[in-house]
Amino acid sequence: MMAWRGCLVRWLKEDFINKASQRNGFILHQQRCFWKEVKKVAPTMEVEQAELIQKRGGTPAIKPPTPSQPEGSLRRLLKPLVFTIGFTGCSFGTAMIWQYESLKSRDQSYFDEVRADWLHKLLPQKHGDLCKQINQWWNSQSEGQRCVTGIIAANALVFCCWRIPSLQRSMLKYFTSNPTSSARCWPMLLSSFSHNSFFHMAANMYVLWSFCSSAVSMIGKEQFVAVYLSAGVISSFASYICKTLTGRMWPSLGASGAIMTVLAAVCMKMPEAKLAIIFFPMYTFPAGNALKAIVALDTAGLIMGWRSFDHAAHLGGTLFGIWYIFYGNELIWMNGLPLMKMWHNFRTRGPGTGGNGSL
Repeated sequence: MMAWRGCLVRWLKEDFINKASQRNGFILHQQRCFWKEVKKVAPTMEVEQAELIQKRGGTPAIKPPTPSQPEGSLRRLLKPLVFTIGFTGCSFGTAMIWQYESLKSRDQSYFDEVRADWLHKLLPQKHGDLCKQINQWWNSQSEGQRCVTGIIAANALVFCCWRIPSLQRSMLKYFTSNPTSSARCWPMLLSSFSHNSFFHMAANMYVLWSFCSSAVSMIGKEQFVAVYLSAGVISSFASYICKTLTGRMWPSLGASGAIMTVLAAVCMKMPEAKLAIIFFPMYTFPAGNALKAIVALDTAGLIMGWRSFDHAAHLGGTLFGIWYIFYGNELIWMNGLPLMKMWHNFRTRGPGTGGNGSL
């Protein structure tokens, strides 16, 4: 009886497939490829034993699910940790060398400005020239605004790349941070320049433009760039830790973590400064209270599991900004004096100097 039933089912299945292939050949081709791939998988011994028990009228034993191994998940964080430490060290080391070169070139820049003024008076002036207008606008900006102009341009360029369909796969791989991705290190930095929503990018860049002048005036443009880039990586690493511990492995992107570092640094340095929300400029509040509210909101979002924002990245960036103002600035730059002395000896080494210059 069972043999006849199997033959009848097989005959009906072949007749249905033949008729469907005549009506919809393309879909059947996709299904055939799928079924061919499935047939390549050989049944395991556990499956054969379960089928045999079921034919005899019994109930197959249910194998419990394999528990997740936190050791293997935490092992994914090793490379991002090494990358975070190495990139942060290289950023501040480069900033020290940059600051040394800026101090050394101040005297030369004074003579360059005198020569530029002399040439400006000598050459005929072109009224309404576009280059002249851009130059006047650039000179009217503060040092902080000129410093973040390149950052804003990079964010705009990445946003335009998101609009290109052929780049979607590469953008998802390299411009979103995800601890389960094959590329885990460089996306920690590149995702801090990535925005898929125009409103998200516009809001972040507005906040960055608003606080950049105060931040650069406090720590200088060299330290600002190092802090901003390091904050993007550190906030992404904080997000990696949270995602690995909670198992919520969704990708993240945006400059919010790095901007939170700038915001926290300014609020800690000037807690009595008055701030206002973009859409409600008539209501002002102290910067110190704003920082406390932001920390409380992100902490609640992290505990409650809110998915609207990457609260772990926000908290990581905020804590890094607070730490840098209290301890990091002095710690990093005092320990960086040997590097600056070594660079000074390298720059002053030449014919007749012998490399004995003093800093």
